[in-house]
Amino acid sequence: MYLALLVIFLQFSELYTQDKVFTFNTVEIKVEPSVKVRNGAPMSIICHADISKSADFQLKYNFTIFKDHKLVFMTVSDTGDAQYEVPVAKSSDTGDYQCTVKADKKTRSSDPVHVWVTGMTKPTLTADKRDVLEGEVVKLRCELPEEDPPLQFCFRKIKTNSTPRETCVPESYTNFSVLEVSVEEGDNILQFDCFGRRNVKLEWEDSAHSNKTLVTVREPFIKPTLTTVPSSNNVTEGDQIQFECSTVVVEMRDIEIILQKNKSILNSVQDKKLLRYSTVATLEDSGEYLCKVEQGGASKTTKLNVVVSELFPKPTLVASMTKLDKNKELILNCSINGFQTANFSIIRKNANGDIPLKNSQTLKMRVNVNDTGSYTCKAEVKGIVKESKPVRINVYAPVSKPTLSVAGGLPEVVLGKPLQLICHSVMGTPPKTFRFYKGDDVEKIVINDTYATFLDENIRLNDQRGYRCDARNNHSSGVKTSDILNVTVIVPVRDASLGSVPYGEVEDGSEIAFLCSVKEGSLPILFRFFKKTDNEVLLFEKIEHRDRAMWHKETMKRQDTGTYYCVASNRANVDVRSQPITISVILAAWKKGVVAALVLITIAGAGALALWWFLRKKKKAKGPSMEMSGSALAANLTSEKLARQPNDGDYYSGPDLESAEVEYTEVEVSTLDPHRDSMENRHSRISGHPDAT
Repeated sequence: MYLALLVIFLQFSELYTQDKVFTFNTVEIKVEPSVKVRNGAPMSIICHADISKSADFQLKYNFTIFKDHKLVFMTVSDTGDAQYEVPVAKSSDTGDYQCTVKADKKTRSSDPVHVWVTGMTKPTLTADKRDVLEGEVVKLRCELPEEDPPLQFCFRKIKTNSTPRETCVPESYTNFSVLEVSVEEGDNILQFDCFGRRNVKLEWEDSAHSNKTLVTVREPFIKPTLTTVPSSNNVTEGDQIQFECSTVVVEMRDIEIILQKNKSILNSVQDKKLLRYSTVATLEDSGEYLCKVEQGGASKTTKLNVVVSELFPKPTLVASMTKLDKNKELILNCSINGFQTANFSIIRKNANGDIPLKNSQTLKMRVNVNDTGSYTCKAEVKGIVKESKPVRINVYAPVSKPTLSVAGGLPEVVLGKPLQLICHSVMGTPPKTFRFYKGDDVEKIVINDTYATFLDENIRLNDQRGYRCDARNNHSSGVKTSDILNVTVIVPVRDASLGSVPYGEVEDGSEIAFLCSVKEGSLPILFRFFKKTDNEVLLFEKIEHRDRAMWHKETMKRQDTGTYYCVASNRANVDVRSQPITISVILAAWKKGVVAALVLITIAGAGALALWWFLRKKKKAKGPSMEMSGSALAANLTSEKLARQPNDGDYYSGPDLESAEVEYTEVEVSTLDPHRDSMENRHSRISGHPDAT
């Protein structure tokens, strides 16, 4: 019975559970009165969940509202709606709002909605001082207590009848900013205000301007007064001029007066109200003067323009000649246009200091080369000294006879290569003008101090023109000419060839002659003979004053077989190599005869053995003893024949058997004469050589 009741309860529970089915259709968020709210107005963020149910049953809804992904509101409700109230909207409430609803085990979120609270609260501005001196600093503080960073604060400095000066300061972490403002000269009555600024969706939004703060400025000292005695427009060279700069100070503490001209400080005093400066006036003293008074951060200036009249013009130095020969007389005269009374001196300029020559208006001197340089004169009137423009004097020594040489040393050049010549003149005052001649033609003109170079790239074989050069400077002696230089043209060696007598083959023990020749090339020529091996062995070398060289090798051996070539060169330093020739060393004629005789004897021995074998076959009827004796005899004779050597053509034909019918053949072998054979080869032509006879 209990079991049946349990089954019925479970079935009813399952049916009840199946009836509690729901799903989220949508979750929405809306803003009232709108997504754009005025700063200070109330604002409501409403979250609504639209749900479908399988039956009418109760659900608990957990609402969570986020602003810019940060939690701002949570609530639990029996309905599908929740409301987040903001009584006073501020600019910090601007952002993206999103709602998340959780019911049972299901969660759904709305799309984000951007809310913009327009307008910012009015900032407040305070100043640490209301009464300041020029040069002091005022500290300003601008604050937006109801706004959240990041913010930007803009401070404005307002002067009467001028455009406000604005300075903006960004603040990433605070809702206030502090700025120090220096009070400058002329800042009498100042007003300051500020406003805030923030960036919303890439747009700047400004707050209203703060309250205005008034700051009164007092002068720590008055603007200085600058005067001169005599007056600034009545000063002449030589006058004693005195400058005075003064001011009135509220407090004599850390005050400084400075006198300047063209940014150069002439004089200065500290903790005094008056500055004096005196000097003898010159033309260079004309210009603008500046008197500056400084105390702390305050600074005031006064300018005065001074004009100094000329007492006398600069002197003029005149030379009798500016370019003259060594040992000539030079006259220098110094004068002032329209002014006669002055103290004159003539000076030579030097890098280490001026050299006074004479305290006079005129100087006469006989010059040397060392007197070349710049000269000036000075004139003094009433303590004012003026200097003339420099005059350049050049004293010339004559050039020496130039020498012309080849840069390489020897007076020769390889055909096809450029020729570099050097013209050198040891003596004479630079600059010097050098001219190069080829024959009578001027090839190049060079201006230099001691030497000049010329490159002739047009070298021809049969050009007989000599080279010369001349040199001159500004000395009156004129041109000096070098001796004529004749240059030898070296023709490089061309087309080397190698031949031999005999050619190709030579007998062992005999001699051979090699001939190496060239088609052209300047003499002398170095000929070198080589045998081609792994190490390129030099066999013979010789210097000849002709276009060929011969090398005799008296005895050739079998190991001399190989490939030969020659190399020719001259002073052009170009090695020309011939085509190789191959020489084979063969047996001498008499050695060939000996070999032939040995061959014939061997053949004859073989014939005799064959004859013996034939006769033995015919005498088979005889007894065994006869065969044995015959065999022994044949063996002995054969051994004797093999051991015997041919002698002067004698030919051994075989054994002498009386009982046998033997046919004899007499062979005569003549011995070859090696000397006669080599002489015949020697008188043959030198094969393989174009100049062979």
